[in-house]
Amino acid sequence: MRRFMDDEVLSGIVYEALGAEADVVGVDRLRGGSRKGVYRVHTGGARGGSVIVYSWAGAENFWPAGEAVDPAHPFAPASGLVPFLAAQRRLDDLGVRVPRVLLADDSRRRHPADVAVVEDVAGGTLEAFLETDPAPASHALSELAAMLDVMHQQHSQHYGRVDVLERGDQAGGDSCEQLVLDRAIEDLAEAAERDPRVGSAVSPLHDRLQELATRVAPRTEHGLIHGELGPDHVLVDASGHPVLIDIEGLMFFDVEWEHVFLQLRFGGHYPVLARPGLDPARLDLYMLAMRLSLVAGPLRLLDGDFPHRTVMRDIAEHNAKAALASLAQ
Repeated sequence: MRRFMDDEVLSGIVYEALGAEADVVGVDRLRGGSRKGVYRVHTGGARGGSVIVYSWAGAENFWPAGEAVDPAHPFAPASGLVPFLAAQRRLDDLGVRVPRVLLADDSRRRHPADVAVVEDVAGGTLEAFLETDPAPASHALSELAAMLDVMHQQHSQHYGRVDVLERGDQAGGDSCEQLVLDRAIEDLAEAAERDPRVGSAVSPLHDRLQELATRVAPRTEHGLIHGELGPDHVLVDASGHPVLIDIEGLMFFDVEWEHVFLQLRFGGHYPVLARPGLDPARLDLYMLAMRLSLVAGPLRLLDGDFPHRTVMRDIAEHNAKAALASLAQ
C-alpha cells in the first residue's frame, strides 16, 4: 500500500512556506504524475488561495525498479529538488514563465523526501484550452512558440541535463544521435518482449533504425529543450500566458528530439510550433526512436501499480501501430 503525504505534513510545509496566516482548509492530490506527487493545497484566512506542493518521495514514483543507470545520462530519470531548481532558475533567467518557487526543502525535517511549494497556476492546461476554448488557446500557443524559440536558441557544445552541466559533469556517449539510437535499440528489445507484433518485426525495425542513423551528420552545438513538452505540461495563467511545468528534464540536446515530441503531442496544432532549419535525417531517426520509447515506457509502467492504466495502454497501442507502419514508408 502506497503512503502519500497526509494533511498534517502538508499543513506544516505550507505553514513554513506562507507563514502563520496560512490556514489549510483542503487538499487535492492531482492526477497524472508518475515520478512525483503533486498536491493542490487550499488555504483560508489572510493568505487564502491555493499553492502546489511537490513531493519526490519514493512512494510517489510509480516506475518499477530497473537496472541502475548513470544519473548523468540525458535519459536517466530526472527527479528531485536539484534538477527542478536548476531548471527553474535557468528558465526564469531566460524569461520563460515557470511557477514561482515559494519553498524548497531537502532537509527531511517534515517529510522524508525533497519537497517544494510553488505558485498554483490555476487557469488549467493548454491541452484543455485547445479542446474547449480556441481563442485563448491560440494566443497561448503563439506565446509558447516564442518561448521555445528563446530556449532552442540557447546553445552549448555539451549535451546533458542542466543540473548535470552546472556541477561540471558531462553526459556519456559519443553524440546525441548515438544516445538516441542506443536507447531505441533497448526500447525495441523491451517492447518486443511485451508486444508480439513488435516482437515479430524486431529485425526490420532494428535495420530501419540503423539505416536512419547512418544518414545523420555530426553536430557540435545543442539547444536547450524541455524534453517532454506536451500540452498537458503547459499551464495557462489568469492572463492567458503559458507556464511550463514538469521541467526537471530540462537539458541541452538536439532540438529535433523536442520537435518530434511536439509533433506527436500537439498534432494538428503543431504547425504553430514548427520551425525551419531542422535536420530531416535527425527528425526521421528520432521519430521512430520516440515511437519505440512510447511503446516500451508505458508498458514498463504497467508492470507496476500505476493507476491510469487505460491511458498508458492506449499510448503504447497507438505508437506500436505507428512504428510498424513506418516500415512501409
